[in-house]
Amino acid sequence: MDMKQKKVLVVAPHPDDETLGCGGTLLKHKANGDEIYWLIITNIDEKNGWQKKRVESRQQEIDKVSEMYGFSKIFKLNFPTTKLDTIPISDIIGKISNVINKIQPSVIYINNYSDVHTDHQITFSSVMSCTKTFNYPYIKRILMYETISETEYSSPGSKCNFDPNVFIDISKYFAKKCEIIKNYKSELMDFPLPRSFSSIESLARLRGSRIGVEYAEAFVLLQDIID
Repeated sequence: MDMKQKKVLVVAPHPDDETLGCGGTLLKHKANGDEIYWLIITNIDEKNGWQKKRVESRQQEIDKVSEMYGFSKIFKLNFPTTKLDTIPISDIIGKISNVINKIQPSVIYINNYSDVHTDHQITFSSVMSCTKTFNYPYIKRILMYETISETEYSSPGSKCNFDPNVFIDISKYFAKKCEIIKNYKSELMDFPLPRSFSSIESLARLRGSRIGVEYAEAFVLLQDIID
């Protein structure tokens, strides 16, 4: 990747996906002087059965996470969590397209297409509909991230495997990534479950071992246009 300042967009089906999947990479972008933006596809609200206290605490989590990353702006589409399959996909695509056109990012990070969660699958398909070069010529690079407890549970088969070909050294940023993850208390799990700190660190160490560093995040490169 060149050193020219970039506009970077991370798309998260749910708050926490961005941190689990590419939190260290986002911090690295910020340290390099890039503008980083956060698009959150779903949210929780009282009309869908969530307690008011939890709804309020979730928004506080989002605000705190945004502050810790230094996002230039957050975009919340507020579709109901776990219910994207009840929404016309054209509505989802339309709102995502509006955000992308406002930001005009050169780099997009998006979740793995075959994650077991339906919200993740629909998010991926919707975002990719908004990346065609003849409509969005400013998008140069698209990378697909993994989300622990979602990506590894996808159905077996060669078309569903996360097979990374890009590895980013996040050794300098892993500690802060972990500090950010602590904001999502309700999403964390006890050892030895997938979203325990031990498992998150083990994955980062595994990805790091691939390139000979302490910690790394892994991606699948979907598009790379070099001017």
